[in-house]
Amino acid sequence: MVNAIREQLPLAEYTTLRLGGSAERMIIAETEADLVAAVRSVTGQLLVLAGGSNVVVSDQGFPGTVVLVRTTGIAIADQQGADRVTWRVAAGEPWDDVCAAAVTAGLSGIECLSGVPGSAGATPVQNVGAYGQEIADRIVGVLVYDRQRDEIRPMTPEACHFTYRSSVFKRNDRYVLLSVDLSLSVDRHSMPIRYGELARALDVDPGARAPLDETRQAVLSLRASKGMVLDEEDPDTRSVGSFFTNPVLDLAAMERLRRRAAGCGEVPAWPVGDGTFKTSAAWLIERAGFLKGYTITDGTIPAGTVAISGKHTLALTHRGGGTTDGLLRLARAIRDGVDRRFGVRLDPECVMVGCAL
Repeated sequence: MVNAIREQLPLAEYTTLRLGGSAERMIIAETEADLVAAVRSVTGQLLVLAGGSNVVVSDQGFPGTVVLVRTTGIAIADQQGADRVTWRVAAGEPWDDVCAAAVTAGLSGIECLSGVPGSAGATPVQNVGAYGQEIADRIVGVLVYDRQRDEIRPMTPEACHFTYRSSVFKRNDRYVLLSVDLSLSVDRHSMPIRYGELARALDVDPGARAPLDETRQAVLSLRASKGMVLDEEDPDTRSVGSFFTNPVLDLAAMERLRRRAAGCGEVPAWPVGDGTFKTSAAWLIERAGFLKGYTITDGTIPAGTVAISGKHTLALTHRGGGTTDGLLRLARAIRDGVDRRFGVRLDPECVMVGCAL
């Protein structure tokens, strides 16, 4: 059933930041058919919103229709022998519920993505990744409503154009994700642990495997220690997770960074192919002088309303009583400070609605 709410509705209630003005109109879609019908019915501006965990909405709100995705369901789409299964997951299914269900069913491949907030349909949009796993490695197809063609159609992983924290779907309103097909391994042990911090938490060597339930719990504990598991009582979790992406630099840019960072310790660098290297946004932020708990104190924003998380320097948090404008002022101060110190410009990982950094 499609439930249309025509009065002004505060979008802050539907985002993990708890910031943002009102939507002119909202439609809540609980089935795939209703989701397609709702999107088709919109003639003006459209915003498709599910978990709201990676969205920064302007204080002015959204002057159009918000379609709130509340579709649910997990089904077996294909059984590939005894050791692999494909799950078809509805776009509105809460993502951590999917991870928990996979672990319970003895299916590995997404256990390290436990605790990531938001919906299943949002995971392909920014190619969600954490602790050595990336959703693109498990997606074998997605079903979308193509607004340009006015048709429902499947898309292959190749057509999704997955890159680091991005895809064809990011900042592109042509496609509406309806469901995601995930290929999972029938195994009660994790995939090989590739992330050093997680390996240490599990007390295993990198490349080793661990029981699925222990891996999930270790990931949840690590994320919680960084304020990356939603908790209404903890303002450090009132964020969009990592606000900035880790910069990817070519060799020349990496060498320039090393020269400018002389005296700051070894610059983190991980090869990502094509002669490029990923470095750590958190490392750059901290060494540019923006530490955990940092906030602007020049009077341009209300004191104590927004700040860098007290647990993780990549998370910008809303402490209560704040505004989107204040959060963006903080983000710009950090971005510009890193640029001045190291000559590296940080890009936001989140999606901006009616505002810009």
